[in-house]
Amino acid sequence: MNRGRTLPLLFALILAGCVPTTPAHSEIPAPTQKPVAAPAISPVPIPAPTVAAINVTLYSTNEADSIWVVADKLRPLQPKRYVPAGLKTINVPHSSEPTLRDDAAKAYLKMFRAAKSDNVNLVVQSAYRSYSTQVTVYNGWVASLGRKAADLQSARPGYSEHQTGLSVDIASATAGCTIQACFSTTPEGKWLNKNAWRFGWHLRYPNGKTAVTGYKFEPWHWRYVGVELATELHLTPKITMEEFFNLPAAPDYAP
Repeated sequence: MNRGRTLPLLFALILAGCVPTTPAHSEIPAPTQKPVAAPAISPVPIPAPTVAAINVTLYSTNEADSIWVVADKLRPLQPKRYVPAGLKTINVPHSSEPTLRDDAAKAYLKMFRAAKSDNVNLVVQSAYRSYSTQVTVYNGWVASLGRKAADLQSARPGYSEHQTGLSVDIASATAGCTIQACFSTTPEGKWLNKNAWRFGWHLRYPNGKTAVTGYKFEPWHWRYVGVELATELHLTPKITMEEFFNLPAAPDYAP
């Protein structure tokens, strides 16, 4: 091949615009591609437990030794002088003997320790009361307030949840709101309202339910019903045991 003649010819072609001076692929714009969004993944809903999730006949609401017994002004304990078996006194802060039925005692101890780990100090104000003790307590309220007002504050002997060994009145270690509605605003009251159900405890006399329970708002009175039922009751704030089990409202004692 004669290079001497080829090179001048190539320069001539370049000057005439017949030969591209840059690689051909640089004249082809790169394709633009819009980013494709990943398809949205809908979260799988986790159904909340419902009333139908538990067997509402699992335990009796009539038998005094049942953890689901409902004692109110129309439903006295049977017998009225009932004494629970397996009473146990626990080593926790208290102003009166912290005695409860064994299952409730264990549940309270777990709850107390959990609260303590959150720097909340629960104090047992009142726990199990015998029939004779309830006579003294009730008569004291009658003497102080009169029978009508006492009936909003304290159960008559034989009608009290405290006699089952499944209920506890809790006081505040940090505020002077013992057996008062303001207990709900204390650290102890707030903690219980948020967490007590996790340990099987239910706020038995919620605010605004006097026409059902027969008692005024008692944020200090907690009733052991077991974790399963306490969870169900927690799902519907302010529900009472009477409403949950479709029992008659008990605003007052039968004539």
